[in-house]
Amino acid sequence: MSDSKRAARLLFLDSGLGGLTVLRAARAAIPEAEVLFIADDAAFPYGSKPEGELVERLLDLVGGALAAFEPDCVVLACNTASTVALSALRAAFSVPFVGTVPAIKPAAAITRSGLVSVLATPGTVAREYTHTLIEKYALGARVALVGAANLAELAEDYASGETVSDAAIAREIAPCFVEDADARTDVVVLGCTHYPLLLERLDALSPWPVTWLDPAPAIARRIANVLSERGHIVGVGAKRGHGTIAFTSGRTPLPSLLALLQAHQLSIAAKIDAKDGAAAAA
Repeated sequence: MSDSKRAARLLFLDSGLGGLTVLRAARAAIPEAEVLFIADDAAFPYGSKPEGELVERLLDLVGGALAAFEPDCVVLACNTASTVALSALRAAFSVPFVGTVPAIKPAAAITRSGLVSVLATPGTVAREYTHTLIEKYALGARVALVGAANLAELAEDYASGETVSDAAIAREIAPCFVEDADARTDVVVLGCTHYPLLLERLDALSPWPVTWLDPAPAIARRIANVLSERGHIVGVGAKRGHGTIAFTSGRTPLPSLLALLQAHQLSIAAKIDAKDGAAAAA
């Protein structure tokens, strides 16, 4: 049981900046929480890593951060990390974990055309976990799986302040838009937390309007429930919780990225690596 007299502590982990989309929703639901965000950009993208190597890396990162920060909940703000390592992390550590998976069930519930696309990394699209979600929850909807080879990198670059062309984004999302007789795709599941960083541009580049389904609000609700179960009264704090972000690459962010981090109430911490998660909380 956590110490409910102090503000809740949340550890976020992503391969880069995508987890900021989940953090934003969590900040709205639990503004008083203290946050440590590990952006493991030295290993970006996670989808290119062998699964065993990725599990070992995440165990090292989380283990070091748990010892120093003592969070009440760990948020794997990354679809790849969740589908590959969530079970191993839960088995290794007693702290609650909240993962991120494609929002297929709510997509099937809101589609009117019956055509749903899941936009995700090639690794997430290929994993059995994703196919099981579709078989279990698609509820008669026809689901197109779209493995975007470069969209996560484009989103990371864009959030970091680099120039990303419309043409590059449009190529990545084009297969999501399916026409079948009189029906068109009307819901696109954002199956990578990086993708909402591009949401305005996704809307602008769509050949017709769709609902882009971001799982972040549902994840934030789950985090709040976990904290409540651990004795915290959430969402009522008048004071904003402190937040720190640590990049495993040790990079110096561009001014535009610094502004983005400040908007999420995050200050820059020291560089860490997979063997030294404790440094981020120092």
